[in-house]
Amino acid sequence: MTGEPSTETTASTPFPLATGRFKGYDIAAVDEFLAAARAAFEDGDDAHIGSADIRQVGFPLVAHGYQIAAVDAALGRLEDAFAAREREHALSRAGARGWVGRSRRLGQEILDRLTRPRGHRFERVGLMAYGYRIDEVDVVADKIAGYLESGEHVTVDQVRSVAFRMQRRGYREDQVDAVLDAVVEVMLAVG
Repeated sequence: MTGEPSTETTASTPFPLATGRFKGYDIAAVDEFLAAARAAFEDGDDAHIGSADIRQVGFPLVAHGYQIAAVDAALGRLEDAFAAREREHALSRAGARGWVGRSRRLGQEILDRLTRPRGHRFERVGLMAYGYRIDEVDVVADKIAGYLESGEHVTVDQVRSVAFRMQRRGYREDQVDAVLDAVVEVMLAVG
């Protein structure tokens, strides 16, 4: 065994299982969430599960769980489907002008934060605490700002999969993560 994650699925599992020293998502938690999401989508029940819920869901890590990358890819596709339906519903209720106006306002709020001076875009954690590396977050912020200002190429999957190393006195994780979630929301809103 090489320690690499398995890429095989069995007839009883929808995703490949993590093997060796790799952990994966708890199978029962993933299966329960996906069943609830499937039911909500089929029933058209946006009140209980929506694209934001899918984007923010987390699962416990366990030995022999589902491979993280496979589940995350499926969640991305599911989020896209929910977001497309939410966009259609919003367009039918508020009209194109209302939907675009809302997306434009959110995009401008994000852009206002991301164009602050480097090193000052988010709050920093305390002196002895670790947060996201400031230089890495600022590079991603510049790319997203370019997308919002001039349409530079950035994909939803790139934003979803961004990861940062940690540093002392780094940016607060929850603030950075909230802005990245809002960026995904805007990108999905404009299709």
